[in-house]
Amino acid sequence: MTLHGNQLIGFSQSAQGEGSLYGINPATGEKLPTAFYKATSDELEAATSKAAEAFQVYRKKSGAEKADFLDKIAEEIDAVGELLVEVATSETGLPAGRIQGERGRTTGQLRMFSQLLREGSWVNARIETALPDRQPLPKVDLRMMHKALGPVAVFGASNFPLAFSVAGGDTASALAAGCPVIVKAHSAHPGTSELIGRAIQKAAQDSGMPDGVFSLLHGNGSDVGAALVKHPVIKAVGFTGSYQGGMALFHLAANRPDPIPVYAEMGSTNPVFVLPGIMQEKSAAIAQQFAGSVTLGVGQFCTNPGMLIASNTIGYSQFIEDVETQFKVASGGVMLTPGIQKAYQSGVEHHLGNAEVELLVQGQDVQGFTAVPPVLFKTHAQAIANNPALSEEIFGPASVLVEAQTKEELFDIARNLEGHLTATIHGTPEDLIEYADLIDLLEQKVGRLLINGFPTGVEVCHAMMHGGPFPASTDSRSTSVGTAAIYRFTRPVSYQNFPENLLPDELKTANPLEIWRLVNGNFQKD
Repeated sequence: MTLHGNQLIGFSQSAQGEGSLYGINPATGEKLPTAFYKATSDELEAATSKAAEAFQVYRKKSGAEKADFLDKIAEEIDAVGELLVEVATSETGLPAGRIQGERGRTTGQLRMFSQLLREGSWVNARIETALPDRQPLPKVDLRMMHKALGPVAVFGASNFPLAFSVAGGDTASALAAGCPVIVKAHSAHPGTSELIGRAIQKAAQDSGMPDGVFSLLHGNGSDVGAALVKHPVIKAVGFTGSYQGGMALFHLAANRPDPIPVYAEMGSTNPVFVLPGIMQEKSAAIAQQFAGSVTLGVGQFCTNPGMLIASNTIGYSQFIEDVETQFKVASGGVMLTPGIQKAYQSGVEHHLGNAEVELLVQGQDVQGFTAVPPVLFKTHAQAIANNPALSEEIFGPASVLVEAQTKEELFDIARNLEGHLTATIHGTPEDLIEYADLIDLLEQKVGRLLINGFPTGVEVCHAMMHGGPFPASTDSRSTSVGTAAIYRFTRPVSYQNFPENLLPDELKTANPLEIWRLVNGNFQKD
């Protein structure tokens, strides 16, 4: 399979624009050979027009038909084989094992949504049967379920070229909901995006989906991306990336004549609290796991623990020594793009210029065009209170150790946190009882709360919440990982006094799909 650099517009390809986008190998700085064409306004219009037409067909596809489509996408991605690994590693600098694992996660979440559709109860069907003799007024027959919103714009993420990109969680959940998808490929991995896009394109054709159910456009976020968000055909946006990028899209969508939701996951520092008892019992183990979590994937995860909070009590000096020891031997690595490297270096320099921040330790350098070392800073609770910017994310293998002098200072840090994706508490059973109020504080600040673990593993499953209060995301009620993500791209519709033959199968009295439904206040299948 040869890379073409074209737009994928439904079942067709197009190359009307300027061919001036190239991938860059971040390990060597080499410009990769394929030129990718920037989408023109005519090409964007063609993609949105096809999506609008496809929606009228795709929204009526059965759960089984959509499930077959998702399964076929997974099959086609697997069929790309080693070429996908070769292209993705050259564009991202990520090791082959990481790409292979991410491919498995990507196809796994597609198949997970397929299973959700085949079971069918996700539509949250609710039925209230009529009571014509009720006094003083009769009760009407009302039935409600979730229906697809319409065409969705998805922005590929830089740090997950597969799992949060062209066929990632946003695309999988939108397609599962019944929404056509137009993806704006990330410029850091255009070749990877094309390979996945062509797999989806083939799967759509082979499984009988309408032309326009999927399109892939290349270009800059400031032109192609902005035009996509503002287009009246688009009814929702999925985004994973920086705060600046997410908020730009959010404001564009809010200022449309018809505002639409933007589900932007924008990262966080994911604070980790280490309580006194466990600090004495498991200092070395926690220090090792912490250093490993901070530097995993060169720190390029939105769940990277960017802040460690501990009280200066018995065992604190040993804990600091153990953390320093682990960071000294930790290796840096190649960052995904020169832009990400520059932002990391700028964040590190900003902390170095603050008199209340100490450079505690720097890890090992490695060779590479965008390589950076891991860095651990140290500051105190009052400095965080005086300068909230110290608690902002530095995207990469950096973290800040915050020293609290008292229990109340530790609680104050928690009270003053902004919204984050995760927060973690390390504690013995006795610690967790003594600091129970910390849990109450943190569950108001984050989407996922961990006990005695680290947040960099995000399980793709039905119970995962990957989101959080602003500024971690633009909608704290939604997740971008797991099957609950489907509800970002649906809306509830009620049907009043409908004859049986006009009702969707999900709402018919006989329940032909045998799904769970809330009938007159009771969940049942019969």
